[in-house]
Amino acid sequence: MVMAGDFRKGVTLEIEGKVYVIVDFQHVKPGKGAAFVRAKIKNVMTEQVLEQTFNPSDKYPLAHIERKDMQYSYKDGDLYYFMDMESFELVPLEKGICEEALQFIKEEMSAVVMFYKGNAFSVEPPNFVELTIVECEPGVQGDTSKAGNKPAKVETGLTVQVPLFVNNGEKIRIDTRNGTYMERVR
Repeated sequence: MVMAGDFRKGVTLEIEGKVYVIVDFQHVKPGKGAAFVRAKIKNVMTEQVLEQTFNPSDKYPLAHIERKDMQYSYKDGDLYYFMDMESFELVPLEKGICEEALQFIKEEMSAVVMFYKGNAFSVEPPNFVELTIVECEPGVQGDTSKAGNKPAKVETGLTVQVPLFVNNGEKIRIDTRNGTYMERVR
């Protein structure tokens, strides 16, 4: 159990049967009235962010989120199979759970799958991935007065903006946190 007065960023707790993570919090002591805690909490299943106030003496049960390193194995129909790297067990996940991460990972790449009470609810790709460009127009320097960008489609189907000097078939590093081009990989 954690008291609202002891909230910290990153703490996961259960409120009314739903799991939330504390995004931000503030202890408020007004001139009149009792102190309270104002917190931004994010539902880990739906990613909905709420702003709520709590009495500092309110108690909530801690929610244990299990993070497992898993390898994306293959797709079969509407299910995507991830292999636990410790037990080599295959875990099928629905598209809605891993759809966003699949923009950045391809077969045999590792990702972190998050579980709550044995049920997977989210997949996080690594912060940086290296993918090959499969479709992009040739860039001609001098087309613009400043350094320009062009769209490039990578092997997972994601389209990113890349500099004009990047060509088809080249491998690039992408920051998965914001989906941007970082550099060419040799």
